[in-house]
Amino acid sequence: MFGFANPQRFMSFSGAALPWVAAVTVILLGVAAVWGLVLSPADYQQGDTVRIMYVHVPAAWMAMACYAAMAGASFVSLIWGHALADVAAKATAPLGATFTGLALVTGSLWGKPTWGAWWVWDARLTSVLVLFFLYLGYMALWSAIDDRIRAGRLAAILALVGAINLPVIKFSVDFWNTLHQGTSVLRVDGPSLDTVFLYPLLMMALGYMALYVTLLLMRMRTEIWQQQTRAAARRQAVESERPSPQTAESTNG
Repeated sequence: MFGFANPQRFMSFSGAALPWVAAVTVILLGVAAVWGLVLSPADYQQGDTVRIMYVHVPAAWMAMACYAAMAGASFVSLIWGHALADVAAKATAPLGATFTGLALVTGSLWGKPTWGAWWVWDARLTSVLVLFFLYLGYMALWSAIDDRIRAGRLAAILALVGAINLPVIKFSVDFWNTLHQGTSVLRVDGPSLDTVFLYPLLMMALGYMALYVTLLLMRMRTEIWQQQTRAAARRQAVESERPSPQTAESTNG
């Protein structure tokens, strides 16, 4: 982890890895889309509505995974001062917000025919909505403070405090009466989902994970380039304000 604290080393590694990761992402998402949205059978109760699951469930998983990654990077930044930890956390936030927004929208589309309502103040839904606001607050904090070091520190604290919401989301269906179904994949006694639905769902989840890695590398590279550009502009501004040797000699004379 600390081997990539050097931005130049990270840029070299990510530049070589990015095309391969992007190719894997396209293959996984393509196969998963055809398998889940076209080839998999309709559910005997929900019919073709069940196909929303292949978009909604991986998005919900990634919404939590992205926040966990953001909080982990924030922890590393606060404790060890890793040079790229803030960059990784900052780059993850809009990706996590997008996955969370997608989970909320597709959940509403799935909830209407299943529950008869677009939205209910269900414990799982409400806690995921709080997660979405945490992402927005994190990004707003970065934008509101010009001092990058101070912004990173305050945003990291917010990310760590907000991580308390993750176990609330995970166990909300166990702690409270809720319309949302319980865990059907990651169960101690094995998945309750039939394999004809489970396998394309897992393939789509892998595609989402690869998409996250691809976009994360792209965003981190862009952020590093922007930082290097700003640093170069500051150095140029300082050098332009510094008097030349000829000017200094004439002034002393």
